[in-house]
Amino acid sequence: MRYATVEDVEAGFRPLSDDEKTLCDELLDEAGVVIDAYNQDAETERKQLVSCRMVRRQLDAGPGAAQNAVTFPMGASQGSASALGYSQTWTMSGGSVGELYLSKLEKKLLGVGDKIGARSPVEDLTV
Repeated sequence: MRYATVEDVEAGFRPLSDDEKTLCDELLDEAGVVIDAYNQDAETERKQLVSCRMVRRQLDAGPGAAQNAVTFPMGASQGSASALGYSQTWTMSGGSVGELYLSKLEKKLLGVGDKIGARSPVEDLTV
């Protein structure tokens, strides 16, 4: 199930090239599958927002991002850069560049995460 359109992803982000639009279209389908695996019953508006955020992170790691002077990967929680000898280091908060993943905030938006619980299989054996 798809929860956002290419135009939704572009809005508030940046114009996408034709190649990026094709990729975005495919990633939106994949994002929908990931979202449904976590919570199919989440509100539609939240699923749309999460879809856009997931796909934007992925598109930000592609070649079009360099043209837009992005200095660090979207989703990075820490970064470092040097000059002359040139060095870069980034720490990703929830996944890695190149994969669709849900951040902690996105999991909260979908109504999952940060829940503590336990289950004992032994209790099922007593009748």
